[in-house]
Amino acid sequence: MNKFLELALAGVQQLVPYVPGKPVDELQRELGLSEVVKLASNENPLGTGDKVLAAIQATMPELTRYPDGSGFGLKAALSAKLAVAPSSITLGNGSSEILELVMRTFVSPEHEVVFSQHAFALYPILTQAVGAQARIVPAKNYGHDLQAMLATISDKTRLVFIANPNNPTGTLLASDELESFISALPAHVLCVLDEAYYEFVAPSDRTESLAWPQRYPNLIVTRTFSKAYGLAGLRIGYGISSDDVADLLNRVRQPFNSNMLALAAAEAALTDADYLAKTLAVNNAGMTQLTSAFEDLGLDWIPSSGNFVSVDVKQNALPVYEALLLKGIIVRPVANYEMPQHLRISIGTERENQMFITALKQVLQGV
Repeated sequence: MNKFLELALAGVQQLVPYVPGKPVDELQRELGLSEVVKLASNENPLGTGDKVLAAIQATMPELTRYPDGSGFGLKAALSAKLAVAPSSITLGNGSSEILELVMRTFVSPEHEVVFSQHAFALYPILTQAVGAQARIVPAKNYGHDLQAMLATISDKTRLVFIANPNNPTGTLLASDELESFISALPAHVLCVLDEAYYEFVAPSDRTESLAWPQRYPNLIVTRTFSKAYGLAGLRIGYGISSDDVADLLNRVRQPFNSNMLALAAAEAALTDADYLAKTLAVNNAGMTQLTSAFEDLGLDWIPSSGNFVSVDVKQNALPVYEALLLKGIIVRPVANYEMPQHLRISIGTERENQMFITALKQVLQGV
């Protein structure tokens, strides 16, 4: 029993910590494996790009200094690339910090927060941590039921989370229905549109969401460099909002929350079109490789617009996950998302995907 439990805030007392994907070195230590394939955390399988590595190397001699607390260079680069004003940008230690900043800035225990079933696990954690009431709306075909979410909003609602594409299901909302939902929100309700996987969406299906905060000042769009840009280990993301909202978020944001290497790497990553193009090509090919294998195995999967896919293994997925671990394959069980028969598989390289497919076949056949 934690002797400090009763001193903690009420919301914190009942929290269960977020559990990340199992680390490669941990599995190697436990089982003595020489090779492990990790397809659990939606990471970029290509490794770090040359332009990013060069930017990091050039920045290393300055590490005795604090980073630019305003992130001027990265904000300028984002502004030029995305056609948004620097004053509308909030930088974060990953886009997850932007979610937390929004929560800390606007939500208190008397408020409600609305999000979908099967949505990102951080939403209920952040809601409970501040003592607010979570209103979880049943999913529709594993995705957001926007009409039901709109009907759930009350005078107590202060914040709505929308993940598009959604994690862990990969479902995607159409641009017109999404904008219609945002336009219908009352003025006292803020909406976070979490677009961590935006770059993986087919160009014909992408929204023009970064222009929306100018029309809907209660909207905050969040994106990250962790996924398509391959900077998960440096933790750098950003939010785009009205200037008024960004001003408030930056009042709560910790000084120097984005480290010097992350700022330099993200700025360089924005210039590396070849790396991004290769990332998307590998992801598209890998998605076809995995879903074709699922079809051959007679398994159903949820069509995904991200760099991952959730597959129904037609049984309790936990023993399948554990059996895959013994073969050196790390994937993600998602029973905590109320999907006990699904495993979420991050897209890897062609070789990594094939190693998973081979291992999955063996596990399902009892080999």
